[in-house]
Amino acid sequence: MRMPWTDGDLKQLRTLRSGGASAGECALVLGRTESAIRQRLIKMGLPVGEGIRRGFTADDDETIRINYPMWPAFLVAYLIDRTTESVHRRAWKLGVAKSPDFCKNPMAHLWNGTEHPNSIASRIKPGTPPPNKGLRRPGFAPGRMATTQFKKGRAASAAHNYVPIGTEKFDTKRKVLVRKVTDDPTIFPALRWRPVHVLAWVAAHGPVPEGHIVIFRQGMKTLDPALITVDRLELVTLAENMRRNTIHNYPAPIKRAMQARGVLNRRINKLEKTRSKA
Repeated sequence: MRMPWTDGDLKQLRTLRSGGASAGECALVLGRTESAIRQRLIKMGLPVGEGIRRGFTADDDETIRINYPMWPAFLVAYLIDRTTESVHRRAWKLGVAKSPDFCKNPMAHLWNGTEHPNSIASRIKPGTPPPNKGLRRPGFAPGRMATTQFKKGRAASAAHNYVPIGTEKFDTKRKVLVRKVTDDPTIFPALRWRPVHVLAWVAAHGPVPEGHIVIFRQGMKTLDPALITVDRLELVTLAENMRRNTIHNYPAPIKRAMQARGVLNRRINKLEKTRSKA
């Protein structure tokens, strides 16, 4: 939320600027962003920049070489009265980079900007009314927003799509027959459906032990619920299931062909996505 400028703020800003303080220094003193200071200076008819571009002195360069590797750039900028961006650019020209031990510095968390004085000044303070309070605008939908908003009566469509417990369907992802077992709204929708063959095993032998999986025996998989019986199923460990289905069970030429097919499919999918966005 924007903080209004008081007469005292404007007087202090004029005093600081006339005394040679930079926009960055004014921002630190007044607890505002540097951008806000520059905009206010323009409105007040005061010079924003230094007037004459200052080059980096030998002392400035030495300060950057010593401090930039281990300290946040905005603190280095404050030392030499520069902007953070100019310090980054100068460090790059000097070949100075962040030290591998930079993250161990207690001040390193300032690098992400969350503790930057300008960031703190721009935060909504506790007890401040939300910026959008009282701004409800029914029907407000700029751009393409309206195309993705919920339409009136959408709740009725959910009731129309409802199916009762016991409904069975083909799971296109797991390639098995699944059955709805609960309507519990606290459970993720996909977890309200259980594979029919797993339910058949649990009914006969109890819960599936941790680290195991119920699968169809070789060549006995079916989608007919009347044929999904315990004699067609077996309980194996996850490791055993992986060994049975790993690509390394195939000869080397087939493995290379499967890998090449995967690479080709990924490139085709990437190309199709690129074309759809164009």
